[in-house]
Amino acid sequence: MAIVPSFLLLVLAEGLRRGRRFAWAAALLVQAGLSALALVTLASVLRSAAAGTVAGEVIAATGNGGGGPHHPLALAVPLAVPMVLFMVLLVCGRFFSVSPPRGTYARLGAQLLVLACVLSAVYVGTGMVLAADFSPVPALADLLADLPDRFLPLGYTVDVPPAFFPQSSPSVLLYEGVGILFWAVTGVLILKTFLRPTTSRSRNDRARALEILKNGDSNSISWMTTWAGNTYWFSTSGKTFIAYRVNSGVALTLGAPVGQPAGLSETLEEFSRYCKAKGWTPCIYAAPASARDAASELGWEATQIAQETVLPLESLSFKGKKFQDIRTAMNKAEKAGIRAQWVRYPTAARHLKNQIVAISEEWVADRKMPEMGFTLGGLDELNDPEVRCLLALDNQNHVHAVTSWLPVYHHGRIVGWTLDFMRRNETGFRPAIEFLIASAATTLLKDGYEFISLSAAPLAHVPQGKNSQTPPADLPEASGLDRLLDNIGSALEPVYGFRSLLAFKAKFHPHYHPLFMIYPDSASLPAIGNALSRAYLPSLSVREVLRLLHQILRRGSTTGGRAKTQKSSSLISAKPEPQESHEQLSGDAKHGGTTASAGSIKDQT
Repeated sequence: MAIVPSFLLLVLAEGLRRGRRFAWAAALLVQAGLSALALVTLASVLRSAAAGTVAGEVIAATGNGGGGPHHPLALAVPLAVPMVLFMVLLVCGRFFSVSPPRGTYARLGAQLLVLACVLSAVYVGTGMVLAADFSPVPALADLLADLPDRFLPLGYTVDVPPAFFPQSSPSVLLYEGVGILFWAVTGVLILKTFLRPTTSRSRNDRARALEILKNGDSNSISWMTTWAGNTYWFSTSGKTFIAYRVNSGVALTLGAPVGQPAGLSETLEEFSRYCKAKGWTPCIYAAPASARDAASELGWEATQIAQETVLPLESLSFKGKKFQDIRTAMNKAEKAGIRAQWVRYPTAARHLKNQIVAISEEWVADRKMPEMGFTLGGLDELNDPEVRCLLALDNQNHVHAVTSWLPVYHHGRIVGWTLDFMRRNETGFRPAIEFLIASAATTLLKDGYEFISLSAAPLAHVPQGKNSQTPPADLPEASGLDRLLDNIGSALEPVYGFRSLLAFKAKFHPHYHPLFMIYPDSASLPAIGNALSRAYLPSLSVREVLRLLHQILRRGSTTGGRAKTQKSSSLISAKPEPQESHEQLSGDAKHGGTTASAGSIKDQT
């Protein structure tokens, strides 16, 4: 209890670091109390010294371990520290302007009041039961009168001897523990208010962002910025926005700025200033090379976290030996009576909707892990009139597989589509995914679109020498962090199949474009990792974490070596080995997280 003021100041220091107004006001109040106590103590020492009190005894009584009978004015320096800090905080008040969501501290006050009442009742009630363990035996009035002393820090109570003392272990725990428990819980609750995001959302923000997205310059994942859970920041020009979400003090963006391509460095710098004013660390996630180059002008760092796979439709033709697997899938579909049909989920027939829901639920149940979010679309994201779904149907209108496609706008028109949701019926037509992707490419080419994106394969990449479409400048020399992420990708391969996913997409011989994670300082990487985990798996429980680790260790030890060898060889050659037919890779595309939304940017945890 003697260190309660220091404990509170330590908690409030985290709020000050985040620019919180409440932390500034609370720290100012604590320092004011300490300053007042310092003045009282110093005045008492001076009066005692003037009355002839031995200075050494006074110094020892006030807790100054410096020892020795020094002059009482030697106490002025340590006792003046809270006064100096009070003045510093008072002068610097303008720097602490971040406020939490409305009602945060009203809720905190109510929680602390309830906590104090409960602990007071426990103290008085239990004290009556253990009355014989105190000396002298207290009455009810004595216990009530003693309540303030249980919550006030040691040394800050009125200088009156206690009315009674505990004599047994249970009475000591009760007597000393009530205040300790109260302040420990108080510190945790205050700290939680500092960790709560301070974002504010307007009903018109999404509509405003959507207008910029459609009429400006966007990329393959820009449509994901319209999904629920994102908050929008708009540049001062009003022509650019960034979608982000705050976790662990990190403002994690979904892609690069959307809108006006000019002045990208200025936009990132402006967003960085906005984050700094809020006490956040900005992280531009899944950004193209252009954003990386713009951020490098600000001294930011970047690391590659995925590769986007793009099929230019103008030059696409499923001819030649390299597309043999794709043609085989399409021929088998024709023989089996499987056709591709475009629908919009909100207006689709009820029986088709029910089958899509059943396939999705079966896929989630099969993984035995919570469904991911952030850059991975689910059924909620399908329920968008601008998102197109391509279904693999048989003659009885049974749905064998479903894929969803997000529009890519450029200055008012749709120029391409991005594959997002991709799930297959376990007992249905096995090469349904290859068939749907090839069918989508064929029909979208006829409709005059420029490209389709198969999204990204995270924690996996093609070797630099094998990627003829990507300029060498976009493939920098691997850093220590890159090697670490590569090892993480290897460890997670048995469960999530990142490299299997890239090998599956390699069958379409796409162009590869690196995607980067951009951040101002590598010291923030632990917080960024935590923010990514919370963004992708906000409801992940401890049991699910342990289950995931168990699957990684078990599957990695039994099948990881063989799988890794086969996947790596197929990846390097940019086509599957003979034993890995398109049917096997279709299975890969369903299991182990490989289809978590068609290779949308995956979990980086």
